[in-house]
Amino acid sequence: MIVMQRVRFNAHGHENIMGEHKTTIELTSEAVLSKRGTCIVGVRMDTSLFQLSTKIKKLASLSTTKIVLRMTVKGLTEEVTGTGSPGLTYMDSTSMVARTSTFECGRTLMVRADKAASDLRRDFIEKLRSSEVVECELIYITQ
Repeated sequence: MIVMQRVRFNAHGHENIMGEHKTTIELTSEAVLSKRGTCIVGVRMDTSLFQLSTKIKKLASLSTTKIVLRMTVKGLTEEVTGTGSPGLTYMDSTSMVARTSTFECGRTLMVRADKAASDLRRDFIEKLRSSEVVECELIYITQ
């Protein structure tokens, strides 16, 4: 039996979004972004890992779960796909980080992500710099 859960939320673009980090992509609820935050592609997000349901957290803790982060801004969509892992706790209330590595902490959304911020299309990054709303969706799929 395939189980699929979806979570939709919004974040916002920011003029300092660089999209240059080579191993991570981050969304944050923080409003301020310096140019040093090269992995951050959205600010002022209106949900957090900590707020997600117990059912979602359980799916995220399975290494068999495929996790997709879909972000849409002004008609352009980027998807990042990775997996869950037993060490994902979803305890952070500020950030969610997709990691190309297997590093786990309370901020980790997924591991083994197929993209980092530097892999996102440059036209997508440009729209993030000038846009207000970034429509985000998390999709959890497991068997």
